[in-house]
Amino acid sequence: MVDLNSLNPEQRLAVETIHGPVLILAGAGTGKTRVITYRIARLIERGIAPQNILGVTFTNKAAREMQERVAKLMPRSGQGASKSGASSQESTEARPTVCTFHSFCVRVLRRYIDRLGYKRNFVIYSESDQLGAIKKILSQIATKGEKADPAAVLSLLSRYRNGGARAAPLADENVAAMAERVRSRYETALHACNAVDFDDLILLTLRLFVEHPSVLEECRARYRYVMVDEYQDTNAAQFQLVHALALKHRNLCVVGDDDQSIYGWRGAEIANLLDLEKHFPEVKVIKLEQNYRSTNTILTAANALIKNNVRRRGKQLWSGNGQGAKIALRAFESDEAEARALAEEIEFARQIRRIPWSDQAVLFRTNGQSRALETALRQADIRYHLIGGQSYFDRREIKDFMAYLKLLVNPHDDASLLRVANVPPRGLSEATMERLLAASQERKSSVYAAMLNSASQTTLPPRAQERVSGFVAWIERTRAALAADQNLSLANWAERWLSEIGYFDDLRRSEKDPDAGESRIRNLRDLAATLDGSGGSEPPMERLQTFLEDLMLDTEREDKEPEGNAVTLITMHSCKGLEFPHVYVVGLEDGLLPHARSKEEGTLDEERRLFYVAITRAMVTLRISYCTGRKKYGQSLPCYPSPFLKELPEHLLELADERGKKPVTVQSGKEMFANLRAALKLGG
Repeated sequence: MVDLNSLNPEQRLAVETIHGPVLILAGAGTGKTRVITYRIARLIERGIAPQNILGVTFTNKAAREMQERVAKLMPRSGQGASKSGASSQESTEARPTVCTFHSFCVRVLRRYIDRLGYKRNFVIYSESDQLGAIKKILSQIATKGEKADPAAVLSLLSRYRNGGARAAPLADENVAAMAERVRSRYETALHACNAVDFDDLILLTLRLFVEHPSVLEECRARYRYVMVDEYQDTNAAQFQLVHALALKHRNLCVVGDDDQSIYGWRGAEIANLLDLEKHFPEVKVIKLEQNYRSTNTILTAANALIKNNVRRRGKQLWSGNGQGAKIALRAFESDEAEARALAEEIEFARQIRRIPWSDQAVLFRTNGQSRALETALRQADIRYHLIGGQSYFDRREIKDFMAYLKLLVNPHDDASLLRVANVPPRGLSEATMERLLAASQERKSSVYAAMLNSASQTTLPPRAQERVSGFVAWIERTRAALAADQNLSLANWAERWLSEIGYFDDLRRSEKDPDAGESRIRNLRDLAATLDGSGGSEPPMERLQTFLEDLMLDTEREDKEPEGNAVTLITMHSCKGLEFPHVYVVGLEDGLLPHARSKEEGTLDEERRLFYVAITRAMVTLRISYCTGRKKYGQSLPCYPSPFLKELPEHLLELADERGKKPVTVQSGKEMFANLRAALKLGG
C-alpha cells in the first residue's frame, strides 16, 4: 500500500483523483514533485499497468528524480523483476514512461519515422549544427549588402515552426522576412542529411499522428494515463501533442502554476493552462497552496505582488514555517558599490553566522549584471558558481569529437562532416570543400554523396581527388571496423583512434600553454570513458547512436546546479525550480526589472511573474537591492527603483539602515562574538 498519510488534504485529493482530466495548480514550494510521484504510484496500485502511464517533464533531471521516487514508493515492482531473472527490457517495459517531451518523441520517431521518408538512424542536430545549416542557406540566398543574424533567424524560425502566437508581432521585419525565406530550404537541408532538430522531434511526431492515424491510435492505446509537469511552460506544438494523446481517453493530469509562467519569449503559451476548460470542460481543478519552503513574510510579499496580474488563477500561498525575518531593502549609488556590499554581507554571514556559501544565492535579471558581482566576489576570495557560463559541450575539442562520432553514425550529416573534414589537417582545403558543397547543392545531395560521385570529383585537381578518396576510404574503414567487432570497448577504441588520427597532437600544437593542451585532452578522455554507457551488450554502432542521442537530450534545457561550497550566481529565468536558504535579489531597477522592452512588447505581467519566481526561491531570508546609478559603456547613468517594489507591503520591508540601528539581544550578541572569535582563530 502507498502510504498517503504524509500528504496534506489537497495533495491527497490530487493523488487520489485518478480518472478524467485534472488540473493541479501547484504554487511555488507546495510539493509538486511529491504529488506527481505519489499519483503515479497510486495509479499502479489501483491496477493500471505501468506501461500505460506516461509522465512528461521538461528536463531529464526532473524525469530521473520522478522515476527514482516512484521506484522507492513501489519497491516490490522493481525488486520482483530482478529476482525473477527478467531481462532489462522486460523490467523497463514494466515501468511507467517518465521522460521529457523530446525524449518521448524520439521513442515514437525511432519506431515510425520511416513512414515520413526518413531512415530510423536519424541524427539530432545541436544548436551549433542548426546555426551551421542556417549560415550555409543565408550565404546562398542573401543579396549583396543584405545581412542577417543567423541566431536571430534560427530563434524566430523555431517560434514560427512551434506555432507560438507571439512570434510574429515581436519579430524584426527583416528577420521575419528572412526566416520565411529560409524555412523550406532549412527543412529540406536537414531531411537530405537524415537529420532532425529539437523542433522536428515534436513537429514530425505531430505529422505522423495526422498522416498516419494508426500510429496515433497505437500511442493512445499504450499511454492511457498522461501526466504533464510544468504545464504553463508548454508551447503550441507541445499542447497539440498532449491534446492528441489524451483527447479520447481524457485521463489527462496537468500540473503547473500560471504565476510561474516566465518563458513566453521562447514560445510558452500561458493560455494552455488558463484556458484548459475550453478543451476539457469537465476538468477538476485542485489547488496546492501550502508552501513547505519559505517563511510567511516571504510568501505574503509574493502574494501581494502577483495579485497585480489580472489574468491568473487565484491562489494564496501560506506556510507552517512561521513568520520569519523581514525582507531587507537597500539602495546603492552604483552597481560596483552594490557588488562590494554584497560580497561583505556574504562573507559576514559565513564567518559570523556560520552560513556556508552554498546556502547563499544571488539572483539578477540579465547576464550582463554578473560582471560586477564576479569581480567583487573574486576580490573577496569568495568561491562562486555562475550558472549559464560556457558549457562543457561548447568547448572546441568536445564539439570536434562529437562531430566525428555523428559522422561515423551518419556520413551524410553535412554539418559534422564540414566541421572535421580537415581537422586535424589532411589536405582538404577550404576551396576543395566549397566545390564539393556547391556540387552537393546542385545535385541536392549530401556532401558525402558528392564525395562518392565520380562526376563531382572530376571538377577537382588530381591531388584534391586523392585526398577526397582517401578521406572517404578512411570513413568507410572506420565504420566497418566498428561494425565488425560486436564486443568492442568504445572507450578504449576512442582514445586509441584519436591518437592515431593525430588529433591529440593537433590539440597540443594549437595551444601555446602545454597545460592548456593537456587539459583539452583530459576533457576528451573523460568523455570517451562514458561512451559504452550501460548498453555494453549492444553493437558498437547502436551504442554510439544511443550515446549521442542521450547526450543531445541531456543537454537540452537541463538544470545545472553548483558543486561544492560556493555561492550561486544565477539569472531569474534559470532559477525556477531551485531553492536557497538565503537569497539576494539585485538590480531591482526600472529598465532591468521590468525590462525596458516589456512595455513595448506588452509583457509587463511576465516580468512581474519573474520577480515572483525570484522571491519564492528564498527559504529563510530575502534581501533586495537597487542602484541609483549604473555603468553603461563606461559611463554612469541614473537609475530608478523598480515600480514592482511599491507593490510589496511596507510592513514586511526593513531598510538596511534601520536594521543596523536595532539593538541585539544578549543571547544573539554572545553567539555573534563567539563566532567572531572562532573566525579570527581560524584566520590566524
